[in-house]
Amino acid sequence: MNLWLRVLAVIIRTFFRPRLAFDGPSELPFRVWPHDLDINIHMNNARYMALMDLGRLDLIVRSGLWRTVFSEGWQPVIAAALVRFKKPLKPFQPFTLTSQVLGWDERWIYIEHVIKADQAVACHAVVRGAFIRQGAVIPPQEVVDRAGGGISKDLPDWIAAWRGLDFVS
Repeated sequence: MNLWLRVLAVIIRTFFRPRLAFDGPSELPFRVWPHDLDINIHMNNARYMALMDLGRLDLIVRSGLWRTVFSEGWQPVIAAALVRFKKPLKPFQPFTLTSQVLGWDERWIYIEHVIKADQAVACHAVVRGAFIRQGAVIPPQEVVDRAGGGISKDLPDWIAAWRGLDFVS
């Protein structure tokens, strides 16, 4: 239930925040609540990923892409994530999530998420995802065009190596 309240809060905040280009950056403030904690009394690893969903939601809504998502029946999906946890977040600690599109290739859109607390990076992640409709992937160029364009396609060199990894045949 608590995530639904955060989803609602993110959506309501979009009415009071400026429009955003699809490549962001989106910045969202949060606080670690008791229901975010694991048995070690710091934020649960899965909660980081759930909050990153909210960063992507903010990008979709504030860029105006949500209109296309609803009208065309698109569904955003994540196919892979690289995550590095650098320091724990403690109960009631405030933090900021920054989300930004890094670029895209012929199949995936790559989005970076950085969580900072006390001016230090607590978690850094890059996800690759897509929008699908009836099981088919929407070409990333079409997504970018429908989001208003203007985003660089160029990706960091290390992403090419990541794309080449295939853990399961």
